[in-house]
Amino acid sequence: MSLDSLNPQQLEAVLHTEGPLLLLAGAGSGKTNVVTHRVAHLVGSKCIDPERVLAVTFTNKAAKEMRERVAGLAGKTKTERIQISTFHSLCCRILRADIEHLGYKRNFSIYGASDQQRLIRDLMNDIKADHGLKPDAILWKISEAKNSLKSPKEFGPFMRGDVIGEMAQKVYPEYQKSLKSYNAVDFDDLIMLVVRLFDEFPEVQARYQDRFQYIMVDEYQDTNTAQFTLMQRLAGKWNNFCVVGDDDQSIYGWRGADPGNILDFEKNFAGAHVIKMEQNYRSTANILNAANKVIERNQKRKEKALWTAGAEGEKIGVVKCIDAEDETRAVIERINHNVRTKKMAYKSHAILMRTNAQTMVFEQELRFAEIPYVLIGGQQFFDRKEVKDAVAYLRFMVNPYDEVNLLRILNYPRRGIGRTSADLLIRTSVTSKDSLWQVIRRARMIDGINAKAADALEKFVSLIEQHKRWFRGGGQLASTAKELFAAIGLEDELRRDPDSREKIERRIENVQEVVNALASYEERDGKPTLSGFLEKIALLDRDEPGTDSKEKKLAKDAVVLMSLHSSKGLEFPHVFLPGFEEGFLPHKKTVSEGVDVDEERRLCYVGITRAREKLTLLHADARKKYGKDEPREISRFLAEIPEGLRQEEARAGFHLVDGDEELSMSDMLAKLMGEEAE
Repeated sequence: MSLDSLNPQQLEAVLHTEGPLLLLAGAGSGKTNVVTHRVAHLVGSKCIDPERVLAVTFTNKAAKEMRERVAGLAGKTKTERIQISTFHSLCCRILRADIEHLGYKRNFSIYGASDQQRLIRDLMNDIKADHGLKPDAILWKISEAKNSLKSPKEFGPFMRGDVIGEMAQKVYPEYQKSLKSYNAVDFDDLIMLVVRLFDEFPEVQARYQDRFQYIMVDEYQDTNTAQFTLMQRLAGKWNNFCVVGDDDQSIYGWRGADPGNILDFEKNFAGAHVIKMEQNYRSTANILNAANKVIERNQKRKEKALWTAGAEGEKIGVVKCIDAEDETRAVIERINHNVRTKKMAYKSHAILMRTNAQTMVFEQELRFAEIPYVLIGGQQFFDRKEVKDAVAYLRFMVNPYDEVNLLRILNYPRRGIGRTSADLLIRTSVTSKDSLWQVIRRARMIDGINAKAADALEKFVSLIEQHKRWFRGGGQLASTAKELFAAIGLEDELRRDPDSREKIERRIENVQEVVNALASYEERDGKPTLSGFLEKIALLDRDEPGTDSKEKKLAKDAVVLMSLHSSKGLEFPHVFLPGFEEGFLPHKKTVSEGVDVDEERRLCYVGITRAREKLTLLHADARKKYGKDEPREISRFLAEIPEGLRQEEARAGFHLVDGDEELSMSDMLAKLMGEEAE
């Protein structure tokens, strides 16, 4: 493996393998290249047993890319034995082996958002509080607690009047009890339960510490308390712990990420070595200088400054617009100009927004202008109702204690089991302390279950048991699922919906896609099981499942519409940042609550450093609010970019003159009037 392509800092990072190492990798500094070379160097040049190496990422996409690159450097045979995974995949693997220590069974279910919401809603109803709160709000509080490793006993107290916190405090203990009784965990449990496992069973912790002699964590600035604690425990024996990240790109504080983990690395890991990677291989000098000037205003950061050996490039374009529509036209005319005269592809352009509310007007105008676009961050494949219904059957096949999914499928498709019968079954389960499935299997013996419902329940039990046997038979997962969906009449149920024919056909295709996904899994996996498939889809990244893959969308020749948060890690030749105003960036909530704007500034920095060749900032004089024009103020971040790095540009009315000269409509009218006066 050659290391000739690496610059001095990158080479140092690859060769420094012993002891704690903080690799501060600025935007566009070749971080992925360094990480993959470092892993390959460990198992190749240093001849470390691949099973002693652990590399942790935040997304499946990043893990897949790392594995492919390492295989290209160190060979497929060695790479297959390296543990390269996300936090959640790593913890899931540990729990599948050792969760029985905590009183769970190994075939536990992993609850996604819809399962969690359904369970929380039921628990809130049990409390019978006149709260008017949404399950999402309660789940958010519980998730915050778990990410901080707070058990139900350690949760709270909350300030008087914090109705969400008070309700979460009541629900959290019952939520955890219910999950355990259903042999289920949620995403946050995956990490919290591993930390608890290590706390309560030191011999289990010692086993994993012994195994992983070299540990690397990517995007370390995004770690929360639970993730930090987990990695600190795993690295506790050998201390060969390398973290890669950039505190200037820490933008997920709202979901628990703690930039203090990277800022305090030297305090937390004695004798840590620090390497700064500041050479940028992505953007022009003007773009980098603008980014540096903005981010240097933050006080709590590791000092660094991006630089490039490349060209100075164009200045940052600043466009003052009348309103949102004018702003949209300014963007569209620039895209058309680039496509028609510079022969740029549509996909070379990205419109990055701070809020979802900004998206609608761009979608409307892009459609009207017949410009192809993709919106990143819409509803995902496995979040669709028809897909969740189909997958609920598969989940229950694997885990008969999973009552949330059992109740979802009990009368879907409709089979004559009404709400009254379902409630009676649930009450019987509670009083008898038998599982709901055990109660359903003897439903005919229960007083109050009429003959029609009893017949339907017996057919349901027979159908489930038959397909359970087929799934356990090994192999033929896709064909068994296809037969199951046909046997329950899923397609017929979807066709009963009053929606348009087009929507119905799309839903039917989505159910068929579940079968296709199973078939693909069978082809790829050496030992395919239904539980293995369900684990893979449960651990999918929120932005990449099924047919809505971010990668597939980005491959199309279409303008990219996405949030600033979603853009992290991506790059585009021409980036537009509309709404460069107070209230958008920084966001009004940050300003109104008097919160430190450091994270908003980091978000601005991320947006700026997505641009390779050209960056255009747009702001409006006024925007509609409740039908009336409301004046807007330019973002404070614009003043932080030196005037010498930016230039005012014409707004809408952008036209081509003599091939490449750009004039606004008002400029052209003034020119014509001047000529007439002569």
